[in-house]
Amino acid sequence: MTQPLDPRRLAFGALPGDASAVAPAPKGIDPEPVTAWLAAEVGTIAPLDFEPIAGGASNLTFVVTDAAGRKVVLRRPPTGHVLASAHDMGREHRVISALAPTPVPVPPALGLCTDPEVNGADFYVMDHVDGSVVFDRTDAMNVDEAVRPVMARSIIDTLADLHSLDPDDVGLGDLGRREGYCARQLRRWQRQVDEGSDRDLPLVRALHDRLVATIPDQQGVGIVHGDYRLDNCIMAADGSVAAVLDWELCTLGDVLIDVAGLVTWWGDAERGKGRLADMPTTVEGFGNPADVLERYSRLSDRDLSSLDWYVALQFWRVACIIEGVRVRHTAGAMGDNQHYDDTGARLFIDYSLARCTEALDSAS
Repeated sequence: MTQPLDPRRLAFGALPGDASAVAPAPKGIDPEPVTAWLAAEVGTIAPLDFEPIAGGASNLTFVVTDAAGRKVVLRRPPTGHVLASAHDMGREHRVISALAPTPVPVPPALGLCTDPEVNGADFYVMDHVDGSVVFDRTDAMNVDEAVRPVMARSIIDTLADLHSLDPDDVGLGDLGRREGYCARQLRRWQRQVDEGSDRDLPLVRALHDRLVATIPDQQGVGIVHGDYRLDNCIMAADGSVAAVLDWELCTLGDVLIDVAGLVTWWGDAERGKGRLADMPTTVEGFGNPADVLERYSRLSDRDLSSLDWYVALQFWRVACIIEGVRVRHTAGAMGDNQHYDDTGARLFIDYSLARCTEALDSAS
């Protein structure tokens, strides 16, 4: 059930405690200064083994194993030119640190490095959490049938727990502006396309304008994860959420975007394209989006009557995000892949924009 890891495994240092013998590193790691920093700040013992985690679409993630067998996880931005606001390591580190004492399970934060001399960019380190990432339908079919509904309920309940938190109470009251979340999202991702894309996408702009003209009133303020779904969590063997991952888009605002995101990324094995056709939650036993909304509505007093609009925003934002990922992969900023074919990304973007149009038509 665990998401497969990149097979390149490179050790740094020859003997326990000796970081002098340094082998070539995976892209994104400067092994000698990173090894020294981890020893000083986290207490790892050289030599270190850096294992890139394959499958990530944004930040680069490495499992680091030291000479004693201890595992930690290092996160850093993509290499090359990136939007700093979209890859803020300090923000991710702050969020998981703040959520540690809450009912929302997160990996324990171990350290944050903001010195570019160490690895060329900020990075943070968190403890390794045991469990499985249920990434696709194959992984999900390997989950015991009795555990699947437990996972589904735990995913929904954990999201409701996150949305129930008062940002001020957990020290995140200044994480972002509280009002106008959806308008900010529309501006942010349209700007990313305008500034980062290598092609013209007039439908992205047209749908942006439709969405801007029909933004629902925001219902209060909560902590928004920004990319919440099953495969962005580590799941325990009993089906409970062991840790929520990928907090890079977390901010304050309208939490219904998370609900719409969970519904969107629940997937559609029949109509879906790309990842949406292969989401683990499309396997029998996880229920369907209607089940998600029914359970969430019992745990939250938020009005879900405008959710079609939020689903439209989700599909539009997915298209913008994947466009950015496509451009970074094409430019070689996401690792050592020299043979990236963007055909699939382009098809998925087109599909997402079509689904955005469909959801907007339903919302109007």
